[in-house]
Amino acid sequence: MTAIAPTILATCGGLVAGDWTDSRYGPLLQHAIELAQVVGRRPRVAHINTAGGDQRHVEGAELEAARLAGVEASHVRFFPHPNTPDLREHILAQDVVWVSGGSLLNLLAVWRAHGLDEILTEAWQRGVVLAGGSAGGLCWHEGGTTASRGPDISALADGLGLVPGSLAVHYDSDPRRRPAHQAAVASGELPGGYALEEGTGLVYQGWTLVDVVSEREGAAVWRVQGTDPGGRGGVTETRIEPRVLPGLTTAGPAQSPNTFTSPSPSTSPIEEARTPR
Repeated sequence: MTAIAPTILATCGGLVAGDWTDSRYGPLLQHAIELAQVVGRRPRVAHINTAGGDQRHVEGAELEAARLAGVEASHVRFFPHPNTPDLREHILAQDVVWVSGGSLLNLLAVWRAHGLDEILTEAWQRGVVLAGGSAGGLCWHEGGTTASRGPDISALADGLGLVPGSLAVHYDSDPRRRPAHQAAVASGELPGGYALEEGTGLVYQGWTLVDVVSEREGAAVWRVQGTDPGGRGGVTETRIEPRVLPGLTTAGPAQSPNTFTSPSPSTSPIEEARTPR
């Protein structure tokens, strides 16, 4: 646990397709490990798939990707019951906690029932890098827009609040996201914040945004702010050009969230199996 400050990496990314294996760690996940600044041993990464219901078939691909990356990986699961006798001890021993996508609403409910929200806050304060994609990026914020309640996109204003403001994900790949998020910010249901296109991420140290990154050329991050604090106005969007991480050189058009692939590297079949939330 050697991050220089409490660090969060909120993304629309994670595993990507491997050359001869199912999956490998993508540039955003690799960047989370770099932020932990581990020296002299293999990094320890705990994968948490609560938002997807702790599906076991996902874990094999993650473990294989971790092995290829030289990472000591583990899984924290809650279904049908916690898989570790001391959840706090296990989380505090990690360098990175990576949270995958699925239902943000269910993730928060299960974590709070087991006290993981408090454990993650302690880990963050102690230097464990908290990171993840989709629901795993939304959860750290004060709130965000989600498909957790059904096919429509709705606002959820009850995130963990470790970093300020709201977040939207899949901003370029799901046409429902932008108008729903803008409406929630314009009405005051959600505070202003950021929106992520596929393959992008936000790096926070404490409550401060310190870097905006991408694993594909041409992707953008958006600053989304209400124009009227009373909730009677609209929103303004400011495009932010991310810093492109090593390993990517090409861009591709955004597609629907169930078919999106970024051309190099392509989206992992495991990641596509998780319904974006």
